[in-house]
Amino acid sequence: MKVSDILRVKGGTLYTVPPEAPLADAVNTMAGYDIGSLVVMSHGELVGMLTFREVISAIAGNDGSVGATAVRTVMNEAPLICTPETEIDEVRRMMLQRHARYMPVMAQRTLMGVISFYDVAKAVVDSQDFENRMLKAYIRDWPVESESAEAPKSN
Repeated sequence: MKVSDILRVKGGTLYTVPPEAPLADAVNTMAGYDIGSLVVMSHGELVGMLTFREVISAIAGNDGSVGATAVRTVMNEAPLICTPETEIDEVRRMMLQRHARYMPVMAQRTLMGVISFYDVAKAVVDSQDFENRMLKAYIRDWPVESESAEAPKSN
């Protein structure tokens, strides 16, 4: 299974923010759309990632307020990225290794979407459920040996 399979199911809605935007605006966008991340874009280029992890750190470092902080000052400037052709097992490994919950999907320099650890886990579970159903159907439909194929009966 590839990242493109997740994006096909998830849809193409993208939420971005410029690096000079006030953090308060970004937080309002995240809360308003019930999302955990925003891709930081400048002049059509990915320059960072803002997740609730960076937001919480910024608030904690500013006595519980976002203040006049700009997204640029708190964003992750080197987020993990993948392509639509990346295998899900590789994405899972990368996310676990770096404790990343969100990953932008890039095709060359074009943002294709963002996948979350939840998206990856759901895809794996759905795939396993499908495989289990197929195996159970196969076992249930197992051909019964006919009597002529059985060993001869002794009298």
